[in-house]
Amino acid sequence: MEYEQRIQLRNGKEAVIRNGNETDGKTVFEVFNRTHAETDYLLSYPEENSFDPEQEAQFLKEKTISSNETELVAVIDGKIAGTAGIEAVGNKYKVKHRAEFGISVLKEYWGLGLGKALTMACIQCARDAGYDQLELNVVAENERALSLYRTLGFVEFGRNPRGFNSKNTGYQELIYMRLQL
Repeated sequence: MEYEQRIQLRNGKEAVIRNGNETDGKTVFEVFNRTHAETDYLLSYPEENSFDPEQEAQFLKEKTISSNETELVAVIDGKIAGTAGIEAVGNKYKVKHRAEFGISVLKEYWGLGLGKALTMACIQCARDAGYDQLELNVVAENERALSLYRTLGFVEFGRNPRGFNSKNTGYQELIYMRLQL
């Protein structure tokens, strides 16, 4: 699924949101590891990254040619500042209307509107792919993310009080959210 958009950030800089491609593999691998070290709100820790740079490149290539999944990168001043993507929940009839959303942005780019732009791009991609529902889960104490998701129309449909087990803080409650497309 191909996508490209230029946006202006709150600091006046331009960002390009586009498909990650095979040549971005090493950089996206590095950005993944940095973003997952900078916050305790993401699913995994850097040492749990299941890809190496070559596998990341292949993953990006596959998402670009997919008709219903994508992995986007946000590029500012020639540097990848964040990633976001959608994946099918499954291909069985009963779940093929649903997609899952994930996002991560380097801390130095927080507060510029990049997370909102990446989220909106993924919402558009999910619509274009024909999904009826986009889903995510978010750590309950991540107020910035919760506010963004609610602003964009996501609604809570459940909670798991022991959804994550953080190395730093112990159990974290997860809020399950969905957006009807």
